[in-house]
Amino acid sequence: MPAPEPSASPTPTRRPGAPSRDRYDAVIVGGGHNGLVAAAYLARAGQSVLVLERLDTTGGAAVSTRPFAGVDARLSRYSYLVSLLPQKIVRDLGLDFAVRKRTVSSYTPALRDGRPTGLLVGGDRTRESFAALTGGEREYEAWQRFYAMTRRVAERVFPTLTEPLPARDALRARIDDTEAWRTLFEEPIGVAVERNFTDDLVRGVVLTDALIGTFADAHDASLLQNRCFLYHVIGGGTGDWDVPVGGMGALTDALARAARTAGAEIRVRHEATRIETDGTHAEVTVRTPDGEHVVAARRVLVNASPQALAALLGETPPPPSEGAQLKVNMLLTRLPRLRDRTVDPRQAFAGTFHIAEGYGQLADAYRDAAAGRLPAAPPSEIYCHSLTDPSILGPGLAARGYQTLTLFGLHTPARLFAADNDAARTALLKATLAELDAHLEEPINDCLALDENGEPCIEARTPLDLERGLRLPGGHIFHRDLSFPYESGTTGPWGVETAHANVLLCGAGAVRGGGVSGVPGHNAAMAALG
Repeated sequence: MPAPEPSASPTPTRRPGAPSRDRYDAVIVGGGHNGLVAAAYLARAGQSVLVLERLDTTGGAAVSTRPFAGVDARLSRYSYLVSLLPQKIVRDLGLDFAVRKRTVSSYTPALRDGRPTGLLVGGDRTRESFAALTGGEREYEAWQRFYAMTRRVAERVFPTLTEPLPARDALRARIDDTEAWRTLFEEPIGVAVERNFTDDLVRGVVLTDALIGTFADAHDASLLQNRCFLYHVIGGGTGDWDVPVGGMGALTDALARAARTAGAEIRVRHEATRIETDGTHAEVTVRTPDGEHVVAARRVLVNASPQALAALLGETPPPPSEGAQLKVNMLLTRLPRLRDRTVDPRQAFAGTFHIAEGYGQLADAYRDAAAGRLPAAPPSEIYCHSLTDPSILGPGLAARGYQTLTLFGLHTPARLFAADNDAARTALLKATLAELDAHLEEPINDCLALDENGEPCIEARTPLDLERGLRLPGGHIFHRDLSFPYESGTTGPWGVETAHANVLLCGAGAVRGGGVSGVPGHNAAMAALG
């Protein structure tokens, strides 16, 4: 009789009245993309690796799902574009994963003298679009100079993300551009925006990269907005934001395959509840559907927030940062017509479609939210994944011209939802779609597909929804406020070290974390391998 095949997620046997124990070189808490990157690197180095994931599947926030009942559309439900993932990781791990360039970088509709118009960036119409909007060449030339500067910085900084942390002065010397260093690292980004550009709409388009998932004013003295801006313009050494073919889940599926192929064990519905360590050996208590057991390891890598790490260790957690975004997924039967007839909707929605994101509008929205009010004109940005990658749609939907829309709202901090999350979500979604409708010839609701129950295919997630569903403290998509990518004296050489020699932080809360990058996972693996 053949031996039974092992379970994909085995639960060790244990003595009555006593916990069981497995032993590994490394236990990784959390099966999000960073944990899977770390697992693949360590397993490829010959180490025994166990990944513990509390949910039914791996991927964390980088997943693709079918959110609408009976509808064959696989959307990147939370994170949705790729910029910060180094090709080094893709090559090292042999990932079967690809991205595609968007044909348009962005489109921003506007009214000028009562006339619908807009700014189209990307392709061969950029210069013409700037001239039509601003009446001359100045803003276009300033745009070219400014983003040539950020690209030079990207070329120098991005390769350092998978190296030991540079000292601040070493990174400054590597950039070798006094103006760029002052603009990005020393003075509030609002100063540079106002110094380089005069048009309110152009200023707003530039500033948005400093505010995605970050609640800050353009002139915030903390430079929180600068840190956010930096990570949004250095990706890949170019600053480009690309579409993951097959959706974001295609990446995490490829990472899980790479980890398993290298020999790592991945156990879903296995939740780590405690870590005990003496700095040399560690034990992880694990809750499973069949009970509780203990796993022993030489080291533990935690792909979770700093708050979750502290809770696992029984330590006092740091105060959570505050998330500040609205995420909306939609499925349309067709793209809506625009009031600006000079632009095809397939162009406008192929890139980032900016709504209520003029410089003054962003400042007004920040003041509203800081005063405890939902923004009167909520700023947001939208893009259509399926225009670049129709593979996420079932054949029937694609043939009938269906399209997806992903909307990301700014300046909506978690505090605005604390009293009544459901009511605030409903009000904010209504106001956000109204801002979009102001630039459309038909309401967006008229374009929404219906699911098998006759309900519109639209879902919205507030920071509190993300906190409850994904355990993101404060609903912060970066786990905590971003840090400049240089040594600050608070961590070790890789930016992943903790107070315990054999416990590493490999999630987005590590230095140089945030976004779908795999960088903290790579760096934690390098730190573990010495």
